[in-house]
Amino acid sequence: MRYLTVALAKGRLAQKAMELFEQAGITCEEMKDKNSRKLIFVNEEQKIRFFLAKAGDVPTYVEYGAADIGIAGKDTILEEGRKLYEVVDLGIGKCRMCVCGPEEAREKLKHHELIRVATKYPNIAKDYFYNKKHQTVEIIKLGGSIELAPLVGLSEVIVDIVETGSTLRENGLTVLEEICGLSARMVVNQVSMKREQERIARLIQDFKQILREE
Repeated sequence: MRYLTVALAKGRLAQKAMELFEQAGITCEEMKDKNSRKLIFVNEEQKIRFFLAKAGDVPTYVEYGAADIGIAGKDTILEEGRKLYEVVDLGIGKCRMCVCGPEEAREKLKHHELIRVATKYPNIAKDYFYNKKHQTVEIIKLGGSIELAPLVGLSEVIVDIVETGSTLRENGLTVLEEICGLSARMVVNQVSMKREQERIARLIQDFKQILREE
């Protein structure tokens, strides 16, 4: 039996995902060692191995088959646009992808004016404005505090993840339009889904059962 390989987005998401795997009867004691420098953690008995990756890389590992299964946020999955199957919404880290800005920018969105949009998620922003709203915008990719962009006049609005909205409020910004809901998802490589159909289908069923009971 070959190993099933699972790529997990580093940090809180990996921790939460491992709790679900444990509830499904899949453990990995090696991962609990906080001082471990290992990159790959193996459960020999169940023929499953885990590795931690940067969130944005998880869909890439899955598309190319380096991982059979991945756990990543919906924002990452949408932004990366990789060919894979999204099979379970884990309901972890629920938040929203939104268009935000000062209240006066609402009219510009309504009238489809040519505006500048600052974001860490250029692909999501492009898809929303071009394909759903049919509004021509200039998209500016930023890596840091996106809220700063409208405050210093770099852009009229931003596209960003909103959890509580407190950072927005503190900076005089508000949610103007909601793009989509976000949470962590389980994704599967398209070839693995056929080749390891039985094992992966069982895992999907177990996860869905656990989430129903929570």
